[in-house]
Amino acid sequence: MQEVDDEFYNRADAHIHLSNDQISEKIGKGKVSASNMYATARFNAWVSACGWHSGKEMAAAKEETLEYFVSEYRKMLEENLDDYIHNFESYMEIGK
Repeated sequence: MQEVDDEFYNRADAHIHLSNDQISEKIGKGKVSASNMYATARFNAWVSACGWHSGKEMAAAKEETLEYFVSEYRKMLEENLDDYIHNFESYMEIGK
C-alpha cells in the first residue's frame, strides 16, 4: 500500500462510521457494503477521469487503471483480513 498522510485513517473512519450508521434491521451489512463498494468505484472512476483530456485517452488506459485500483484494493483487503484474523476474538467481542 502507498504511504498514507496524517488524515488517511480519519477519512477512512468517517466512511466506516457512515456505513455503520446505515445498517438497520431493514438494510443489512451486505447491502450497505454493496452501496459502499459502488460509491468507491464511482468516485475512483471520477478520479481517473480527472487525469485525462478525453474519453479516448481514458479508454486507452482502462486496463492499466483497473489493474491499479484492483491491486490496491486487494492489498488493503488482505491487510484488513489479516488484522481481523489475528484479533478476531477481541474485534468480534467473543466471550463478552
